[in-house]
Amino acid sequence: MSSHSPHGQSPLRTVQVLGGGSAGSCAHVRSLTSGLVARGVRVTVCAPAEADHAYDFTGVGAQHVPVPRRNDPSSVAALRAVCGDADLVHAHGLHAALRAALALSGRRVPLVVTWHTRPYAEGARAHLLRALERRVARAASVVLGSSSDLVDRARSRGARDARLAAVALPAGRRPGAAPEESDGLRPKARAELGTTDRPLLVAVGSLDRHRGYDTLLDATHAWSRLDPVPLLVIAGEGPLRGALQRRIEDEGLPVRLIGRRDDIGELLSAADLALLPGCPESRSLLAQEALHARVPLVAAATAGLPELVGDAAELVPPGDPRALAGAVAALLADPGRCERLRDRGTRQAATWPTEDETVAQVLSVYDELTRPLPLP
Repeated sequence: MSSHSPHGQSPLRTVQVLGGGSAGSCAHVRSLTSGLVARGVRVTVCAPAEADHAYDFTGVGAQHVPVPRRNDPSSVAALRAVCGDADLVHAHGLHAALRAALALSGRRVPLVVTWHTRPYAEGARAHLLRALERRVARAASVVLGSSSDLVDRARSRGARDARLAAVALPAGRRPGAAPEESDGLRPKARAELGTTDRPLLVAVGSLDRHRGYDTLLDATHAWSRLDPVPLLVIAGEGPLRGALQRRIEDEGLPVRLIGRRDDIGELLSAADLALLPGCPESRSLLAQEALHARVPLVAAATAGLPELVGDAAELVPPGDPRALAGAVAALLADPGRCERLRDRGTRQAATWPTEDETVAQVLSVYDELTRPLPLP
């Protein structure tokens, strides 16, 4: 597949724009950058400095330009300068796409936008969000949605061209230990967390709204009556940490907040169940990691999650602590059901796109948008 610009000699020059960037979109941009650079594409990543520290875009061959997560004139001007000699700009997420659209105003540079998450807003903010989505959908040459519901949403907001996009789980995020190796790691990880003789439940994700942590803590009351009482471990940081910690202490809940971790694969290999009480991302990293690691998953049926996991997870209605608690208790009592979910998870994970397929699809979109028009 061609990685050349319309002029036929120089490499295709692309700019990837990230806002604050969820873990999913940052991991996707790193994976995409690595694959594009390997195919001879020049990549500049515009993202906040902390995103480059965490995801090392320069380490996979990109140039990184720090652009803070703000829509002020200086951020837009910085972006406009970077996009000056780009053949194509690819923005990830709504706020990054708005900045990119403003920076490209009056220029004939194709804009590709990937929607990774379904944003939520209430009241007056919901009206503002719809207006923002319309502005971005109409400015984009192509909107790529990471799930069917996001493609439908982009079309309903006026996108000229909206398509389902392959978004792979980067190889580095897949629990990589061989089964016998992870069996060896399991006792050590469980001992460190204090769960040698009780079930271990693991949830992972930033501690913010729309991730269902209040529902999850409500559900723990029900399984506090189980014997032995399971321990719930939540890995992640965020603005709700103080409030969640207060609830855990005030209500005496069997829950530990362990902060941000870079050993999620080991945590999962030690877990009896993975829990996803809510997720705005259509292709939840935790859901994918759990199925790859053969850990039974109980998840709220939000956004594109049912499409992602199929019948390989126990799905419950969002915001329903009783259903969540019931599903957890039933699985802990039914090893046979857990084993069936593990096997289904392995089969489901095998249907997901590879990183190569993801890069190839994105590059074919780039080629389509930068191909020179035939002479009349």
